[in-house]
Amino acid sequence: MEILNSFITMINDFLWSSVIIILLVGAGFYFTFKTKAVQLRHFKRMFNLIIDSAGNKTSGKKVSSFQAFCISTASRVGVGNIAGIAIAITTGGPGSIFWMWFIAVIGSATGFVESTLAQIYKIPAEDEDSSFRGGPAYYLKNGLGYKLWAAIFAILISVTYGMIYNSVQSNTISLALNNALGADRMIVGIVITVLSMIVICGGMHRIAKVTEWIVPIMAGIYIIIALGIMIYNIKALPDAFALIFRSAFDYKAAFGGGMGAAVLTGFKRGLFSNEAGEGSVPNAAASAETKHPVTQGLVQAFGVYVDTLFICSASAFIVLLSGDYASAGITGIELIQWDFTQYFGPNASVAISILILLFAFSSIIGNYYYGEINIMHLTNKKWPLYLFRVLIAVMILFGAEAELPLVWNLADLFMAFMVLTNVTALLILFPQVKAALTDYEEQLRKGIKSPIFNKKCLPKQKGIFWWND
Repeated sequence: MEILNSFITMINDFLWSSVIIILLVGAGFYFTFKTKAVQLRHFKRMFNLIIDSAGNKTSGKKVSSFQAFCISTASRVGVGNIAGIAIAITTGGPGSIFWMWFIAVIGSATGFVESTLAQIYKIPAEDEDSSFRGGPAYYLKNGLGYKLWAAIFAILISVTYGMIYNSVQSNTISLALNNALGADRMIVGIVITVLSMIVICGGMHRIAKVTEWIVPIMAGIYIIIALGIMIYNIKALPDAFALIFRSAFDYKAAFGGGMGAAVLTGFKRGLFSNEAGEGSVPNAAASAETKHPVTQGLVQAFGVYVDTLFICSASAFIVLLSGDYASAGITGIELIQWDFTQYFGPNASVAISILILLFAFSSIIGNYYYGEINIMHLTNKKWPLYLFRVLIAVMILFGAEAELPLVWNLADLFMAFMVLTNVTALLILFPQVKAALTDYEEQLRKGIKSPIFNKKCLPKQKGIFWWND
């Protein structure tokens, strides 16, 4: 196992330190240029679309634009937004935060493209009272005719998100509660498994309902705590910002690894966290009931900002304002727990453990949905879905006590293959997104507040099964 783990680690180091980073950053710049920075021009509209959709009620089991946004946010916003930022600062320095912000803005354009494509090529579920299905597997098959690659992608994302990532989330929950409360890790695993199955077996509608309230609560509490810390330490805040910018452009240290480490760490942390281009978020984006594909593309693009600019930044300032964080000699979730004790006393580790529970649990049910969507792509039979749910339960229980270095490395390898497949499809199908965006903006210029989509505006209509002519 050690030999296999070392081999996989070597492959991952090559892919994630060069090939994947270059591909994702390059695609982000390309889409930003071609859309004339849609993620900046329509920032206000993104925010308004989310606020307006938050109060909308859908009929039956339909999923609203806001609910689809919450599902994707539940998956992408996890313990990595807390522990991962602490690791980024201790390994790449405070300057990595600036480059994380930078790549979030660029990655938001990629998020817009893949989510708009997911809407264009979505298909209605067999049940008329249910939601839509879509994502990379669907636009790979229907948009490009790549049936084999679509099936491979569906398998990769189902295994990676539905099973492997969920075992890691379970592992994090059990460790946090064991460290803070002395809770038995197996008992924690059983409880998390039961709660997850209650939500998961309720189908897409229940997942949407649960994430609709858990995501705003967990994100809101965490951001409020961070804002409170920033206000309390307001005199030190200018120094923290200065440290971030100074470290980001430390040219004197560039040849010694300073600036280079900051840039690479910031890029990797941002890309891993916001998931733009990885092909996960489009699965949730496709489920929304909208009048125009671009509408949901804008909503999901804003999710990149929520993930990185808001939540990851909250973690960054919690670390940077705590004092001499470097002298603590720890990193990851342990550093965040140490920071909280500096601010609020020794009992604060319990509070952060509860927040970790919310973040990780929301990721479990969000990750499951990505698997379900792709299982349904592979087959319309029900028994594979039921088997998938059983395997998820086993992996959540297994993860509560397991040591997972090999499993995590396998997940990173599968994710790299997903990125290669998905971004290639995005680049080929981008003219479809460009045409849809042009149509959307033309309607806005004509004074139409809520543009309505007609697939005739696209250069290719083949493989589009939902939108009317």
